[in-house]
Amino acid sequence: MEFEKDNNISIINKYLAGESSPEELQNAFKLFESPYKNLNLRKIIFEWWNNEKELESQPKPDNLSEILDKIHHQINLGQVQPQKKSKKIIIKYSRIAAILVLGFLAGFFVHLMKKEQPVYYTSIAPIGSVSQVILPDSSMVYLNSGSKITYTTSGADRNRVVFLDGEGWFDVTKNSKKPFVVITPSYKIKVIGTKFNVKGYKTESKVTTTLEEGKIQIIPSSNPNFKTTTVLEPGEQFIFDSEQNIFETKHVNTKLFSSWRDNKLIFINMNLKELIILLERKFGVDIVVADNIVLDYHYDGTIKNETILEVLELLQETLPINYRIEGQQVIIQKR
Repeated sequence: MEFEKDNNISIINKYLAGESSPEELQNAFKLFESPYKNLNLRKIIFEWWNNEKELESQPKPDNLSEILDKIHHQINLGQVQPQKKSKKIIIKYSRIAAILVLGFLAGFFVHLMKKEQPVYYTSIAPIGSVSQVILPDSSMVYLNSGSKITYTTSGADRNRVVFLDGEGWFDVTKNSKKPFVVITPSYKIKVIGTKFNVKGYKTESKVTTTLEEGKIQIIPSSNPNFKTTTVLEPGEQFIFDSEQNIFETKHVNTKLFSSWRDNKLIFINMNLKELIILLERKFGVDIVVADNIVLDYHYDGTIKNETILEVLELLQETLPINYRIEGQQVIIQKR
């Protein structure tokens, strides 16, 4: 426990001092997203506040504890659980459903201390919806269901860096002096101005980048088996599988990988295992497979305005499977 506390102190102090690496920022984010899971967090922040030499001559707020509670409350408001809504309502609001949450406690303290340190924000696409986000540099991002990005609006260097967990389509405003960088679970993507799609959920081993316009660089991060920078041209797709430690570049029809922006999913020879994951995200349902053999079945098709029941009926007619609904779960088994 003492080691954990010391490690947390180091993480927070590095962030507040503006010395964090991208990986260290991710660790700081985890602390600030769940402050009540770490009882030392509040004490560490108070200690840092009281020990900071630059603040000795500045008045400290008397109600700092109350301020902390309010910030934690706002953070908790960001942990929105998807509500059961009709598909029409989801479609109607999908383009304005971006939830902007003040993501991290440290950013607030930096602002109070009048230091020019970055304040980070998180944009979330709830399960069952697609969200549109306009970044401070006017770049546009669409987030697929269950995805989020973290970005800053300030900081001394004004770097254009976003952290992606999930799937996003980017239309980046061109700025040759300040490249735009997307940090995924497996690698970094460096661009100047372009349109591309990135799929990189932390719960999945594959990170896929598909380029529509412009040119981008795929830059290795910390994986020892992935050391080569790759440049993508329009129409190319880069896939890295961290589980198998393999990567490949291939030519694809880019529209197939960004159709979700229009609330449409296109499947070409997709196995049922991957399809089930997409359906769970799109419709906010829990699907259980009773016979694992069906996970290797493949499916071609398009889903746009269908309900989850209509999709299940279509799968049942096309593949040798049956489904039934038990409580809040959909059970799929071999026919």
